[in-house]
Amino acid sequence: MSATPQMGAWVFVCGPSGSGKDSVMAYAQQALAARPDIVFTRRFVTRPAHAGSDHDALTPAAFAVLLQAGGLRWHWQAHGFSYGIASQYGDAVLAGGLVVVNGSRAHVHSLPVSPDVRVVHVTADAEALARRLRQRGRDSAEAVAQRLERNADFDGTNADCVIVNNGELADAGRQLADYLAEASPAQLAR
Repeated sequence: MSATPQMGAWVFVCGPSGSGKDSVMAYAQQALAARPDIVFTRRFVTRPAHAGSDHDALTPAAFAVLLQAGGLRWHWQAHGFSYGIASQYGDAVLAGGLVVVNGSRAHVHSLPVSPDVRVVHVTADAEALARRLRQRGRDSAEAVAQRLERNADFDGTNADCVIVNNGELADAGRQLADYLAEASPAQLAR
């Protein structure tokens, strides 16, 4: 008699602009590089990619074709762009893996409640968020203020794990890596 394979899970990592979410995820991905059961996705986004991006750029038309063809397992809109996760990542979940998605807070709030969907919220205090947004230099002062104001709508209350990234990147990155390592179905089966 063969054992039934354990279903994996999707882990959506979200957080406000300036929380350092991308850096925290990159740290955890590097720390977990030897774990084939933990897969970090690349996203399709309808904006240009830059060096070090965790996404592949698509035109809006190419994104629509991919979506229509069933090539996206998850998709959402944020900040005027379309985001999507390739359907093939679902194979890793079916095989018992933990698939980590760089998500959007708005999209996360619309996710179904399911044992195979988990949420990690990376955040920081308002002062750190404002400082990081100003240092990033992508937004006007008005846009920074709007982003900070929007944070009240997404406080992380439905998150399975909340990481406050006010200090050293290594601290927050290690927290995410530890959470993913402990949450992995392969780890739980041991």
